[in-house]
Amino acid sequence: MGKPAPAYKRILLKLSGESLTGEKDFGIQASVLNRFAAEVEKAHLLGVQIGIVIGGGNIFRGLSEKAKEMDRVQADYMGMLATIINSLALQDALEKKNMHTRVMTAIEMHEVAEPFIRRRAIRHLEKDRVVIFAGGTGNPYFSTDTAAVLRAMEIEADVIVKGTRVDGVYDHDPEKVKDAFKFDEISYMDVVSRGLKIMDSTAITLSMDNKLPIIVFNFNRQDNLKRLVMGESVGTKVQE
Repeated sequence: MGKPAPAYKRILLKLSGESLTGEKDFGIQASVLNRFAAEVEKAHLLGVQIGIVIGGGNIFRGLSEKAKEMDRVQADYMGMLATIINSLALQDALEKKNMHTRVMTAIEMHEVAEPFIRRRAIRHLEKDRVVIFAGGTGNPYFSTDTAAVLRAMEIEADVIVKGTRVDGVYDHDPEKVKDAFKFDEISYMDVVSRGLKIMDSTAITLSMDNKLPIIVFNFNRQDNLKRLVMGESVGTKVQE
């Protein structure tokens, strides 16, 4: 008998920009990048095709305190550029582990990345390249959560896996409420009605309308991504 096959052939991994700061308040910590790359490598070696969307909140967020005095559209474009910086940093860490990668941007920037073209992105994935989607949707007023759902649908991903620092979805913030209840599964509508901050409402609604499952899991725990793609019960699954 051969090795068991992964439960998912193609995934979209969503990471926050803030996760790159590690113990610091802002910026990119090399040790965190290397750890993330190691976890992606484990899943990739199983034959899983991986797309990644990473936020820019460690550098600049359009809705942050820093952006309060700014024009919203201008601030959002700055946030999109921050995601491109993070994507290039992640690309470097992945390629140091001998993974073939591409960064594709919603904002054209030919000197550093390819423009996002759906068919080309799918071809890269079929050739076992890790594709990092940068620049959000390319439009202001949309979060990188929404960009992740949009890209997941465009590349026909089986699932969105959202890496966080907690074990899944809870009824209250588990870092603040000691006896918070963890859901193993929860519906899209429950997420919205309970006001759970997994992703913004636009991203959740888009996932619901297209029946795209979301798994929220602790990306800081070693081998969690590998276990998840092999079909183990990791984190919380959001579906109908």
